[in-house]
Amino acid sequence: MKTILASLKSGNWHALLACFLYFDTGFTVWVMLGPLAPFISKSIAMTPAEQGFLVAVPVLAAAILRVVLGNLYQSFDGRRLALMGVALSSIPAFVLLLMPGAASYTLLLVLGVLLGMGGASFAVALPMAGSNYPPKVQGLVLGLAAAGNIGAVLDGFMFPGLANSFGWQHAAAAALPLLALTAGALFFWASDLNPKAGDSKQAFISFGVVLVGMTGLVLLVHSGIFGQSKAGLLLLPLFGALLAIAVLPKHYRAVLAERDTWVIMLVYSITFGGFVGMSSYVTLLLTTLYNVPKVQAGLLMALFAFSGAIVRPLGGLIADRVSGVRSLLVLLTGIALLDLTFALWMPPLGAGIVVLLALYVCFGLGNGATFQLVPHRWVGKTGLMTGIIGAAGGIGGFYLPVIMGIAKESTGSYRMGFITFALLATAAFGLVLALRSQWLKWALMEHDKTDVLPEGMVHAAE
Repeated sequence: MKTILASLKSGNWHALLACFLYFDTGFTVWVMLGPLAPFISKSIAMTPAEQGFLVAVPVLAAAILRVVLGNLYQSFDGRRLALMGVALSSIPAFVLLLMPGAASYTLLLVLGVLLGMGGASFAVALPMAGSNYPPKVQGLVLGLAAAGNIGAVLDGFMFPGLANSFGWQHAAAAALPLLALTAGALFFWASDLNPKAGDSKQAFISFGVVLVGMTGLVLLVHSGIFGQSKAGLLLLPLFGALLAIAVLPKHYRAVLAERDTWVIMLVYSITFGGFVGMSSYVTLLLTTLYNVPKVQAGLLMALFAFSGAIVRPLGGLIADRVSGVRSLLVLLTGIALLDLTFALWMPPLGAGIVVLLALYVCFGLGNGATFQLVPHRWVGKTGLMTGIIGAAGGIGGFYLPVIMGIAKESTGSYRMGFITFALLATAAFGLVLALRSQWLKWALMEHDKTDVLPEGMVHAAE
């Protein structure tokens, strides 16, 4: 504990708290359609695949928006970007509060894209928090900032009970006081010490193009322009990613030519993708597979999310000691075995809760371990890489509910969904194992005295 307190005192803990709140409330609005989905389906007719698509849209939108928001962060003050993100992510709650009778499946898809701004906060919250601390504690600091995904716990506690009492449209308004609190913390406490470079005007245009473009792509897929099969759903992340990459500056796109970028992206699509995707879908899983009442399913979702979120800083702290490489080899093994166990056994409710809980713990520890590696591997590009790698996590989170919904609709079981994700975790384990020796060379590299502070803090000190 003394070590942790000393680490927190080595930087600006007020700024860290503001970043935590930004990601926490952002995460709350981001995945709120998940616990509300069983209530929404009572008033808006949806197939299992459409339910999966609905809760997956905010996840995917956040993934794509993270890329351009990370790019924008490279040239613009993070504090002001965070305030903009809070404002945009509050729009869906206002719309559902003021026009509850206008809610339709199409409107919810559009609002889902805006809810994605909550998840996109990751691309600003993490590098802004890290800029206030020295490199030797980045695993812990980034883990604490990213523990804001504990916001999913609030979803499980708040929204099902409120929806049961006041209707799901009005339940969304519960996020507004939290967003107001966050805006205040950001305004008074947030501090961004990373140096800025590039054309902020062009970066803002790119961000706007992707926000509007993602909304259009989602509506086109829903309209069936790509065919009435599931192909449009599965290709949507590709279309969105190509849109985001196309508007990135050429010199930033260069990181996509690096092998390590793609391996880390795959790993994070499993760890964070598993966390956010399952948080979006687990309420539906529990209600359809085990007939758990909707409110109780929301409470279980809160338990799972809390377990995964609370251990994320621990994952970063452990990775600071043994390296994220070694941690990930153990955790990816655990994820693969747990997914396979659920698929082959399809356990009863009690055992299923235990397996899901263990999965969430592995997801949380894996998230902390993954981002412990980023500042070591991509010095000076943490904002951009946080956006790109975070996007991969969001895309993984999009595919999980979509594939679960398709598996349930096509086979009547979730078995093939869990098998698919077990195979992906196995593939990621194999790649990290193959690169283990090379990665340990930079993952364990000691910082010399000129590197005690991150670039932004050195710049400020000068």
